[in-house]
Amino acid sequence: MSKALLEVKNLKKYFDVTGGVLSRKVGEVKAVDDVSFEVYEKEVLGIVGESGCGKSTTGKTLLRLIEPTEGEVHFDGVDITKLNSEGMRKLRRDMQIIFQDPYASLNPRHKVEKILSEPLIVHGITSKQERQEKVRKILEVVGLPPEAAKRYPHQFSGGQRQRIGIARALIVNPRLIICDEPVSALDVSIQSQILNLMEDLQEEFGLTYVFIAHDLSVVKHISHRVGVMYLGRMVELASNEDLYDNPLHPYTKSLLSAVPDPDPDLKTDRIILEGDVPSPSNPPSGCAFHTRCSECMDICKQVRPEFVEIRDNHFVACHLYNDDVMENN
Repeated sequence: MSKALLEVKNLKKYFDVTGGVLSRKVGEVKAVDDVSFEVYEKEVLGIVGESGCGKSTTGKTLLRLIEPTEGEVHFDGVDITKLNSEGMRKLRRDMQIIFQDPYASLNPRHKVEKILSEPLIVHGITSKQERQEKVRKILEVVGLPPEAAKRYPHQFSGGQRQRIGIARALIVNPRLIICDEPVSALDVSIQSQILNLMEDLQEEFGLTYVFIAHDLSVVKHISHRVGVMYLGRMVELASNEDLYDNPLHPYTKSLLSAVPDPDPDLKTDRIILEGDVPSPSNPPSGCAFHTRCSECMDICKQVRPEFVEIRDNHFVACHLYNDDVMENN
């Protein structure tokens, strides 16, 4: 396996909850709660989980679009949490993001040429002719005609707008792209086109993706490895095949049991989770999933499970795979 391009160590992001007349801090929302993982060069790491599990916050914190509360994010050996604003600006050429909403992420007052030229100006490509040439080329790469540069975002469909968003991320030749649910706002028929485009671009330019989504079938299509998040914590991380064929964590099993199968004769056992997702401002003690887990034991309510490697490159945070528990069963 190639070297790790991105190393995330004990990443936390807590948001203050204020209340009262003086808006004093009365609590905190643990959006990302001690997450660690690596992303290797030229791979696609998928991150999945229910809405509110902290996956998008994790993605934005990796780029310091949201400042982390604690932890380290090493990009190519450099801890970006220690960089000043100028150091971050230089590094952003190598780290880009594709946003979820192609409607909200493009400035409606600017033509596409200006939208795509801005990153080039920020990163020092000042010749107007050079910028225009790069804009024309990148539009071609994402499947849009050169004349698209002269139009405004509202003159495009959702899928075309997302192509413009991808072009904006690609135009400065980044090495890492955070894809924050890039197809969830699109029609299903358009989703596959955008996914295929992103796959082709990843191979053509040797890109590294962190692909965030709540749709497990989308993540399966594009990812090499998949991490599963629940209530701000990573509960399982494994290769695509290993995770889908042999999930270990009870939460992962329940998620996968809900994925519809196109074979009408195939009978699958749905695992229905009891109760609601707990509040991230008041997470349960021990394992965050114990309030909804059918295999909950006493230790789950008191002790937070370690995120450990159970077998080759398959990590899980669950007491079912704790050596002491396994010996007693």
